Amino acid sequence: MAKSSKTFEIGRDSKTGEFIPVKEAERRPNTTTVERVPKPGHGDTKKD
Repeated sequence: MAKSSKTFEIGRDSKTGEFIPVKEAERRPNTTTVERVPKPGHGDTKKD
């Protein structure tokens, strides 16, 4: 069984900060960025 990733990719418009589809972000590399965002419940990366 393959392990599922704890993060997913999402596009963000650099000017407005709005989330956009990844395909659109890849089409407009000058004004957008593709980020890795933690899935719900996996946001805490601190080690005890």
